[in-house]
Amino acid sequence: MPPVHHPSRSSIRGHRASKSWTQTKAGSSKLTVTNQPIHMISTMSTHNASVHPAPGSFEDLLDHIPLPRWAIYAIFGMGGLIILLCCLCICIKCCCKRKKRQKKDQQILLKGLDGKTATALVQPDMEDVDYGSVKQYRGKLLYSLEYNVTLSELTVGIKQAGSLKAMDLGRSSDPYVKVYILPDKAKIFETKVFKNTLNPFFNEQFTFQLSKSTLQKSTAVMKVFDFNRFTKHEIIGELRVQLCNIDQNHVIEEWQDLAKPAKFEEENLGEICFSLCYVPTSSKLTVAILEAKDLKSMDLGGSSDPYVKVQLTLDKRKWKKRTTSIKKKSLNPYFNESFTFDVSLDQIQRVNLVISVWDHDAMSRNDSMGKLFLGCDSTGNQLRHWADMLSNPRRPVAQWHSLLLAEQVNASLGLKKKIPVPSKFKENKLLKKHFK
Repeated sequence: MPPVHHPSRSSIRGHRASKSWTQTKAGSSKLTVTNQPIHMISTMSTHNASVHPAPGSFEDLLDHIPLPRWAIYAIFGMGGLIILLCCLCICIKCCCKRKKRQKKDQQILLKGLDGKTATALVQPDMEDVDYGSVKQYRGKLLYSLEYNVTLSELTVGIKQAGSLKAMDLGRSSDPYVKVYILPDKAKIFETKVFKNTLNPFFNEQFTFQLSKSTLQKSTAVMKVFDFNRFTKHEIIGELRVQLCNIDQNHVIEEWQDLAKPAKFEEENLGEICFSLCYVPTSSKLTVAILEAKDLKSMDLGGSSDPYVKVQLTLDKRKWKKRTTSIKKKSLNPYFNESFTFDVSLDQIQRVNLVISVWDHDAMSRNDSMGKLFLGCDSTGNQLRHWADMLSNPRRPVAQWHSLLLAEQVNASLGLKKKIPVPSKFKENKLLKKHFK
């Protein structure tokens, strides 16, 4: 059987039929058919490759989504924004947790005390804390100080003030100056009132009798007030000069900017010595009131009848109270009395000890002579004494403390008010006691 010859793809591609139209010069046209091969080049594969993307590409995925392109891009943008917001929220939450941890670390943790050191429990004094508040300019004051050693006299001169803060509606003030010496505050002098001015010229002098030893512990206070006839006089600012730093051989004259007035006046109310002892196993807190000295005279005869009130507060509420005996006509009483309270280890973390000295009056209400408190909420020496007590269980720890104003201590304590009891309930309670 003769072999069959199959034409190859190249030979087929090499032979083709062609038709051509030719136009003659006379304008007639002839169709010429030739049997010559015509080369055919296929472009289907290249065209298809360029139009249709490779399967699985991003464009192919977008083509299969039945949404317009702008909607798809908007959805992607919203998704990215949501992810960004979530990351931001996580970062903020982590920062808040960090701050809470730092606050917890700064708080006093009374559990697990090893009894070796109490420095971790001691917080800084409130005076050392800088709150970063913007200072408001209140003006300046020109004053002079001169001390006469032979006469034991301190002369305070109030010369003039400048650029004072306007306190009235008319953008002016009616200033005057009060001058006194702390801690005695025996005499208080005032300058004349100057109407409608922020730059008054006073040119007044005031003399105080002060010994050289007293001068070292005294402070000159100059307060500038705005006079009001029918309302309370408003304070513009104040200056406090420590007299221990003045040169006794020369007259001091200088300008100083007025400062914000102190919230509580510093007074020498005396000191009190007491010891603290806590026994965790028996849950006993012992407070021993030992003595007091340099108390403020409250009676007309220049003396007082002091006694000490020892009070415990729990969760900002009054809890337990004991009092010492009254020491008649004494500014340096000796008590040596102790009181024991039942306080558990859990309660000792929430307890504050309030020590207050009172002047007993038979015919009138007792007067407060000074106050202080110790506990987790206290600061400075008070907190240090409390921490030493906790660090040394079963061992009495004694320390002297300066008395403070009752208003200052009450503001720091922030005790909660008692729940008011209805009057009918009180009447029924009194009737039951009477008939019992």
